[in-house]
Amino acid sequence: MSSTRTSSGPSTSYGSSADVPRGRGRGRAFGAWCAGLLFAGVSAVLACRTADTDAMTPFPQLLAFLPWLLVPTGTGLLLSLLARWWTGLVWGVVLLGMLAWFIEPYGNADEPDGLAVARLRVLASNVEFGGATDALVTAVQREKPDVVFVSECEYRCQATLRAELGKAFPYRQAVEGDTSVGSVILSRYPLTPAPVVPGVMGMPGAVADVDGRPVRLQLAHPKPPLPRQVTVWKRELDRLRDFADDHRDDGPLILAGDFNASQDHAAFRRILDTGLRDAARLAGSPREPSWPTRTTPVLGTQIDHVLVSGDFSASRARFLGLPRTDHRSLLVDVTLHQPR
Repeated sequence: MSSTRTSSGPSTSYGSSADVPRGRGRGRAFGAWCAGLLFAGVSAVLACRTADTDAMTPFPQLLAFLPWLLVPTGTGLLLSLLARWWTGLVWGVVLLGMLAWFIEPYGNADEPDGLAVARLRVLASNVEFGGATDALVTAVQREKPDVVFVSECEYRCQATLRAELGKAFPYRQAVEGDTSVGSVILSRYPLTPAPVVPGVMGMPGAVADVDGRPVRLQLAHPKPPLPRQVTVWKRELDRLRDFADDHRDDGPLILAGDFNASQDHAAFRRILDTGLRDAARLAGSPREPSWPTRTTPVLGTQIDHVLVSGDFSASRARFLGLPRTDHRSLLVDVTLHQPR
């Protein structure tokens, strides 16, 4: 008499061990694909930085936040590791090395070795269509700068500054205009008018008599690199570069304001290549962001600068938050030295 034996083990169906590697393989392929997309985007931006060009939209906008490309690069490295995509790991490490190189402060940081002859406190502020005018008045009265560069100071802003700060700052040089066009330089030192740098927005200039020494002052406020306006932005930064180059041997110079550009933009680096130095960098704050205030200081970029000629050293830099403007104001203490 024969008997049949039935299996009591689990039957094989979907979800078997044979399907697990296939699912993992798909997941790894997807992770590698996502990592590749991230690396490709970062590589495109770094290619512009390496080629010393700002290219066209969206690269000028992305270059402004170049240090933050560490985030997608790190994410891509993690995905490559999980996907065991060894080519991606090498790619990501190379990108990290390039970012570390380019994040280093750019430009000359040599200190002048002549005797100190004058100390100035300089404030550069964008009051966003005059909205932060009252807060600026309070900050000026508290911090007591010697020279103030104010961008986007329209008619009401200029009238308020004249009424509230006229006694403390009897000297001024302005370009009048509405919305973002108006700009003004306020000074405790006597000013002689100087030619403006041409631009869509006002960029006044003056020569200050600092204890008998002429110091050229120039406000910077080129157009921002908005889509379809990148060409204008580049042209106006080139004009500021030409201005700095023309005054390379004319004595002390302070070029300050809202440059709408960071050290990661080729057009701004060309200004530094004329011999000017970034006072915030000299004072130890080369990367502290000044815009936009909604996310600074956690996230942002430094586009407000005080650039000085080699006659100056800088000892302190602070970024002041003012209400009703999307920029933080930059306050720096600089010292004028005698030529060696």
